[in-house]
Amino acid sequence: MNQPYAPSSAVELGEDAPLRTDIARAATAVREHTPLAQAFTNFVTINFVANAQLAAGGAAAMSFLPGEVADMSRAAQAAYINVGTLMPSYEGALAQITHRFADEGIPWCLDPVGAGIGEARTRILAAMREVPPSVVRANASEVLALEAIWGLAPADGSDATQGPAGVESADEVDSAIEAARRVARHLRATRPDGLGAVAVSGELDLVTDGERVLRLAGGSPMMTKVTGMGCALGGVTATYLCEAEPLVAATAASVLFDMAGTVASEDCPGPGTFHARFLDALWSIGPEALAQGSILEVE
Repeated sequence: MNQPYAPSSAVELGEDAPLRTDIARAATAVREHTPLAQAFTNFVTINFVANAQLAAGGAAAMSFLPGEVADMSRAAQAAYINVGTLMPSYEGALAQITHRFADEGIPWCLDPVGAGIGEARTRILAAMREVPPSVVRANASEVLALEAIWGLAPADGSDATQGPAGVESADEVDSAIEAARRVARHLRATRPDGLGAVAVSGELDLVTDGERVLRLAGGSPMMTKVTGMGCALGGVTATYLCEAEPLVAATAASVLFDMAGTVASEDCPGPGTFHARFLDALWSIGPEALAQGSILEVE
């Protein structure tokens, strides 16, 4: 996620920008309230997701049963759904869960891991078009694929994706800017609360609500050597969704991860040490420091 340059049209947000105030307020509320954001996430990374949510100041609960997730939604203030490792029962379960979230107005974050790979994954994601999340957190290839699955891509094929390459991105973040904006606009147009945002992870992260486009610098190449980093980011985004609207939640979580990655990588001998240091950094970065992280806005 380190990036030596920024778009020429991007400028750093001022220290007193309202978005920075909102980020500080959300991070403070998370630390004070320890909100619960439940997760339906892939079992390869479930431990890391839960630990990241706890380190960021929230509470974690994991479940794969539709009834249990629905019942828990009464106590949870937000949720996270990750389609990374599919099981035969998930297609029906996720349909029930997402419709329940829509009926009850539960804000939630979607990680469309591997979007575009396989018919079952495509059906699951296609079914979410009419009951969409508050935030989509993904890599560039997944955003481009989701845009196509939801029928939002331009007819000229200019947003065609090169990937994904397994669960990794084969596309650059810059190639997904317009796709991210179209997906974000769809979220805002479809969700009853009229709110939505898309966060795209890469060398220079992107967050957009369909109108504003933010670019976030920081992080470390070491983040690609620890499995589940994106999954954990999705879980922490849901934690912030408990206390903030989508653009603020997605930006706060992404900035936190970029800052923690930078801190954890200093004189780090390898991925195992980095993993532990990263969780420590999530815990140690306070609301005021988080609010002053690098945030560029594209004009």
